[in-house]
Amino acid sequence: MFNTLNRYYHSVRHLRLCQIVYRIYYRIRYIHVISFPGNLPQTTRFEWTGQIFLSQRYFDHDRVCFLGEEATIAHANDWNNLEKSKLWLYNLHYFDDLNANNSESRVEAHRRLIHRWIAENQPAIGNGWEPYPISLRLVNWIKWYSRERVNDDLIVKSIVQQSDALVKQLEYHILGNHLLANAKALVFVGTFLKGGSAEKSLVLGLKILRREIQDQFLADGGHFELSPLYHAIMLWDLLDLINLVQVSRNQKLMAEVASWKVVATKAIKWLQVMTHPDGEISFFNDSAIGIAASPSKIFAYGQQLGLVIPEELSQPHVALNASGYSRINMTGHAAIIDHAAVGPDYLPGHAHADSLSFEWSVGMQRVLVNSGTSLYGVSTERLRQRQTAAHNTVVVDGKDSSEVWSGFRVARRAYSKLTHVHAVTNRVVLTMSHTGYRRFPGKVIHERVISAAETELQITDHLQGHFKQAEALFHLHPDIIAHPVDEQHLKLLLPSGTEVFIRSDSPIEITESTWHPQFGVSLPNKRLKVVFKTGKVQVTFSLVAGSGT
Repeated sequence: MFNTLNRYYHSVRHLRLCQIVYRIYYRIRYIHVISFPGNLPQTTRFEWTGQIFLSQRYFDHDRVCFLGEEATIAHANDWNNLEKSKLWLYNLHYFDDLNANNSESRVEAHRRLIHRWIAENQPAIGNGWEPYPISLRLVNWIKWYSRERVNDDLIVKSIVQQSDALVKQLEYHILGNHLLANAKALVFVGTFLKGGSAEKSLVLGLKILRREIQDQFLADGGHFELSPLYHAIMLWDLLDLINLVQVSRNQKLMAEVASWKVVATKAIKWLQVMTHPDGEISFFNDSAIGIAASPSKIFAYGQQLGLVIPEELSQPHVALNASGYSRINMTGHAAIIDHAAVGPDYLPGHAHADSLSFEWSVGMQRVLVNSGTSLYGVSTERLRQRQTAAHNTVVVDGKDSSEVWSGFRVARRAYSKLTHVHAVTNRVVLTMSHTGYRRFPGKVIHERVISAAETELQITDHLQGHFKQAEALFHLHPDIIAHPVDEQHLKLLLPSGTEVFIRSDSPIEITESTWHPQFGVSLPNKRLKVVFKTGKVQVTFSLVAGSGT
């Protein structure tokens, strides 16, 4: 009981007052959605021209596929099927397929599905009327309606009702990316519809955006939840808003667009730093491929909107100081390194206990990978993917560097810092530490030194304090084959034929693990475990000359 209360205390004490107040308020209030606002408002005729990145989600005979799981939406109760996960149902209500690949071939099918949703989802009842799916659905419907030049009073009426419901439950109890999505939806509604109510939505949405964009995007361009996945989602939202200005020429939006472009340009640079040579995002905190647009799609969208896209990275070391990430670039390999906080103290829901973890690519091939994310919700597997042992870092006495629990909670958390940088053309040395294990009796401080040269990456871990057992963990990409040489030496074979030789000052054990590059995907891989015999472990990865590098 004491441990549970203690965990709740350390989770709740960081929350902002508005999160607590609105959480209580939303539990006791009743949402009354207007049955009809009187005369149907007219719409502003503009033609949406945004980029498309999603694959098809909706198929013939009412078949849908989300997160790798297919189903048929045949009956009204399928919209809230209790056998489906909350995230799957949310995806069902987003209506992303309206703006997916080849969506122009499914216009009438989409109209029919929208009419079904309106008939089978009564106002303020079910998953579809929660504020986050309302926000994403409103944007999708408006993009589709304007692009396909639809004329349908029933759909316009529903947009009015949904925007009314959204205004009455803006996600001040969550904040972060949810509130930003709410504000984006209000701006789309206020631009799409005409009249006093629409004008109020636009003014409110812009007011929230001014505050939240300033708070949520850090000085180096990173989104403050410190997840490459959510950064990509929020950056796409920002690009959508810039595009809305261009297609609508709305005067209120035009007054904001210059500041949006400044933030978006820095956010594009941040994403470039956090992207592997294979062109996809790195896996820190909740991150997976296939949910947000790929970096290349985002860069293309930015280019379409006239933003400056940075040239290819060439510096040996790039520091994202406000976010707490670094990138090391050598001719044949690159490492992306986490010396960040878990996220905003009041919003660590997408955090993993991954302090001082890193990911490493050789050429275009990922070699060392963090866990990724295959599911949300509350489960043992969800928790395991967030725990320290699922990342390329050090576990002390079987504990987590940050106290992750439930599906999206963190109690006591690690604080990290980059303490020293030495960077020249052919060598980079980074020294960093975190305090996550100080909450335990041994008061351990984990210090990690990452040293990179043209053909070598060396990881040196120091544990200052008292502990019974500790191990440094390194997770291999599933395509990497590991061959033991002896107990302290190992050889890795990459698909390209490149070989990496590993030497350690302690025995290396190969164990089984799993990697999760997408939601609904779990791939078997190998994990290397190096046990501490003293307070120090050093592991060196060397690219073998003439092996294909």
